[in-house]
Amino acid sequence: MRLGGPVYLDSNEKNPESWVQAIQKEGYRAAICPVGHDAGDALLDDYKKAAEANDILIAEVGAWSNPISRDTETRKKAIDYCKQQLALADRMGARVCVNIAGSRAEQWDGPHADNFSDETFEMIVETTRDIIDAVKPSHTFYALETMPWVFPDSADTYLALLKAIDRKAFGVHLDPVNMISSPRLYYKNGEMMKDFFAKLAPHIKSAHAKDILLSKKLTVRLEEVIPGEGELDYRVFLTELQKLDIDTPVIVEHLNSAEEYKKATTHIRNVAAALQFTL
Repeated sequence: MRLGGPVYLDSNEKNPESWVQAIQKEGYRAAICPVGHDAGDALLDDYKKAAEANDILIAEVGAWSNPISRDTETRKKAIDYCKQQLALADRMGARVCVNIAGSRAEQWDGPHADNFSDETFEMIVETTRDIIDAVKPSHTFYALETMPWVFPDSADTYLALLKAIDRKAFGVHLDPVNMISSPRLYYKNGEMMKDFFAKLAPHIKSAHAKDILLSKKLTVRLEEVIPGEGELDYRVFLTELQKLDIDTPVIVEHLNSAEEYKKATTHIRNVAAALQFTL
């Protein structure tokens, strides 16, 4: 495994050298791609060379957008953006280009009654095939982050998508917190993760590290929290990741400050150390 996360740099200090230094300062061996598809060729080459020279794995290129939007123009722009970001990921040697499937709601990542329909499933299959077939990546995978209110939301729906999309360049991105959508899964999240790895291990290319806490107030309220402050079974999570055949990037996300990231990564490193795993 390779732990990674965002680093904080002033815009006037952002360059390949300072980026590498910031990553090394945090003890990371994986990173989020620091540039977009619209960066110039020379800058892209400089960042790629800096990563390779310092044994930093570019874990992911984000393609955060809504390829299944009800709005035709929004959907078209999103699909085009995903293609551009997938091409960038392939060029940079990133492990994945990652997006969510999108949403039928106005909010690009929001819940909607139609998100679990057969029609939406088919839209996800078609858009994902279109994105992959347009780029034909050879060094990276296009992956969909697991989510609580759109496909893929479980091991079984991810398996169904893998079969339906039927592309070698389609991989699995695991965010276990995003699949915990009920108290039953909350308390049995270790079993949920074991089931996910049992069914999808050969396809898992990357993961996100977060945590989750169930409120004691009615009705059900599940809140994302700093790793170590919730109930995600990190012993199971890291143990299953360690079994994978690849050096899997694990990216900590959604925190508000360098101090919070330090607290999160300290917890994850402590669990890994107790298991005698290297991050």
